[in-house]
Amino acid sequence: MKSFVTLLASTAMALIAGLSAANAQQVTLRSAEIHPDGYPTVEAVKYMGELLSKETNGRINIKVFPSGQLGEEKDTIQQTQFGVIDMNRINFAALNNIVPETRIPALPFLFRSVDHMHKVLDGAIGDEILKAFESHGMIGLAYYDSGARSFYNSKRPIKTLADMKGLKLRVQQSDLFIDLVKALGANPTPMPYGEVYSGLQTGVVDGAENNWPSYQSSHHYEVAKFYSLTEHSMVPEVLVMSKKTYDKMSKDDQALIRKAAKESVAKMRELWQANEKKSEAVVREAGVQINEIDKAEFEKAVEPVYAKYVTDPKMKDLVARIRAVK
Repeated sequence: MKSFVTLLASTAMALIAGLSAANAQQVTLRSAEIHPDGYPTVEAVKYMGELLSKETNGRINIKVFPSGQLGEEKDTIQQTQFGVIDMNRINFAALNNIVPETRIPALPFLFRSVDHMHKVLDGAIGDEILKAFESHGMIGLAYYDSGARSFYNSKRPIKTLADMKGLKLRVQQSDLFIDLVKALGANPTPMPYGEVYSGLQTGVVDGAENNWPSYQSSHHYEVAKFYSLTEHSMVPEVLVMSKKTYDKMSKDDQALIRKAAKESVAKMRELWQANEKKSEAVVREAGVQINEIDKAEFEKAVEPVYAKYVTDPKMKDLVARIRAVK
């Protein structure tokens, strides 16, 4: 009888231990995002979560916190490095002062087209840049699009380089973007994304620069009605994971996360292209004045930016390899 009781007790303990282990393996990854719910990058990370949940029978999930609920990008980057936030979708420009390799794809007029950018980032060069995140406490998972960025303002149309002179333009909190705007003759004003609308309203800044969906979803087009197709930057977004969180996971789970992240890219690009067309249509319908520019004089004006940020042989080689991609 005693041995039977002992067996029952042992079995019960084993079951409890097994349940505890299973529960301990269940994880919900918190993912930071400054864009609103429904934005292509938000929906892409949600899609990644659906893939993971399906693959693991609900053991691994992702909860996305859109609209800057976890803070502005500068704050969430640090929290991701410390493991307070598990995942983060960040624009490369916000990482320029942390991961030097991110400065290269952020350089103005580097990519000839969206197709050129995709070929670069989907290949060996893209993998090389993602690997650079690891020594800074983050795991680079995948690239998302952020479209072609152009300048917009509330004062006047920008048609030539001379039209840039004296404009107070919001830039991301990146030395490279500050120097870019200075090289074009305007006055850069670093400012968190969430403060730009009120800054435009109150005249703290005259304008900013961004892609069609961000210009529209942020409602900046309501207070800055001159949009000039400078398309000076096609700087990508990157989806990263805290190395602290990543290192706690099994090799199999790490592989699942990387696979789901890569699979979310096609979804993001599909949503992005549709959203870009829709946003442009909304902006045009609202009566925004949109104009083309002569890019040649703008490209020449930013040569000092390359001279400052592409200095060592490794960076020069990276720029040359990117330009050589057909």
